[in-house]
Amino acid sequence: MAATTSPSLTGTTHHEEERSEPSNAHLEDLSLITRRLYVSHFLSTWNSRVFEFGAVLYLAKIYPGTLLPMSVYALARAASAILLSPVIGRYIDSADRLHVVRLSIVFQRIAVSLSCLVFLSLIVNWRWTQYLGSGNLVILAILACVEKLCSIMNLVSIEKDWVVVIAGENESNLTALNSQMRRIDLICKLAGPFAIAIIDGFSTQLAILINLGMNSVSIIIEYYTIAKVYNIVPALQEPKMPPTNDIPPMEGPINERILHFWKRLIRGIRSTFHEFNVYFHHQAFRPSLSNSLLYFTVLSFAGQMVTYLLSAGYTSLHIAIARTLSVGFEISATWIAPLLMSHITPIRTGIWFINWQIICLAVGVTWFWTTLGSKPFLAASGIVAGTILSRVGLWGFDLSVQVIIQQEVESDIRGTFSAVEAALQNLFELFAFTSTIIFSKPEQFGWPVMMSFVAVASSGVLYASFVRMRRGHLLHLPPCIVRNTKMNTRAGGTGYELIVQSPEVTGRLTMIS
Repeated sequence: MAATTSPSLTGTTHHEEERSEPSNAHLEDLSLITRRLYVSHFLSTWNSRVFEFGAVLYLAKIYPGTLLPMSVYALARAASAILLSPVIGRYIDSADRLHVVRLSIVFQRIAVSLSCLVFLSLIVNWRWTQYLGSGNLVILAILACVEKLCSIMNLVSIEKDWVVVIAGENESNLTALNSQMRRIDLICKLAGPFAIAIIDGFSTQLAILINLGMNSVSIIIEYYTIAKVYNIVPALQEPKMPPTNDIPPMEGPINERILHFWKRLIRGIRSTFHEFNVYFHHQAFRPSLSNSLLYFTVLSFAGQMVTYLLSAGYTSLHIAIARTLSVGFEISATWIAPLLMSHITPIRTGIWFINWQIICLAVGVTWFWTTLGSKPFLAASGIVAGTILSRVGLWGFDLSVQVIIQQEVESDIRGTFSAVEAALQNLFELFAFTSTIIFSKPEQFGWPVMMSFVAVASSGVLYASFVRMRRGHLLHLPPCIVRNTKMNTRAGGTGYELIVQSPEVTGRLTMIS
């Protein structure tokens, strides 16, 4: 691809093209690129958030008095992500970038549109839905799986690949892009469910129709804006590693076709094991897994915690206020994290944020357990306050880890690595969901709370081990003093030998206990 095809990004070698830094003369083009990227990402995230929350409302309306349909729907959606994310990752790493994103947009919109039509048919009780019976739920679950996988494909492609290529070697550009993308995610997380909930409160049929309309119209804008970004940036057009296909197509007698099928199946299983092996042996494994562990939680304003808060005496208004405050703190992290990363490294920024999250949740969980027996409302308020404050740490840590992964994961395995990471995140989400199935009574909610805190603490320990391995220490001492780890045992005592290095003085100070 000739460099003259792009007015914005240039490069020399393959790796330099992918991580090239835009010149000052092309800042206006870079601004145009990011605006179009943000528009596409906003529409994709908005539709995903609206449908995800809307589907819960629609199912509750269609199947009142039971959680079984919702559980089947959610479990099928999560299981598809766990099992098929590695396949999605392989496809992302081998196929043309624009083709991958466009495919994710089209199939996600088709899945959502068909789901809305089924939901609408069930709401108005059309005759054909009566013949299908439980088959309606099976259709909805299959469409939910397609929507989830396409959402993962779009998210991994844009946030873990396109953003890195567009930013080039400029770390401040990468941080700014990550922060703005996360800001868009959080705004959609707050406004999307809130908007569809208000409409659903007025009319479920109207909510489904609006959901369907927004989904259908946005596909044109998404399709156009993401293509414009691709055409402007030549590094995005660089061909990726072609997929290997050493097994011939299915031809010949039936026995040869069956043998061919099993060969492909075995190769797929081996590829999946290989991808997990690559992930677990990668240098970015520890921060990635520590971030994935945070998905094992009920300490968020999702269905499990909301249900408990209602049983503890909270009203919908109280929950709406708490949720709004929580998202406000989350959005603040998208400004705080880049500011910290500009002064200290992303690795150090991550340890600050994960420690803040652990401290806030430790206080909240302690308050919860000490007041649970006598004052349920006050106990619930403890975990609400702790959860709200901890969201700064959660999303600051998420941004820090994202930068580390983007910088350290090689371009040819970004999709594979991120897809395995997404599978683990969904697995831990499934564990959180299972914890509230086992401890389903409101008075038992303390056990899922404790499991969630242990998961966060384990995440902190795992990330601390990564920091210790990478930096050689956890406590950052002043630059003029470097602690020598060799213990001094002179005169039968123990102590530390400090090496003082500064322009004014150079020497040793031995401290004996």
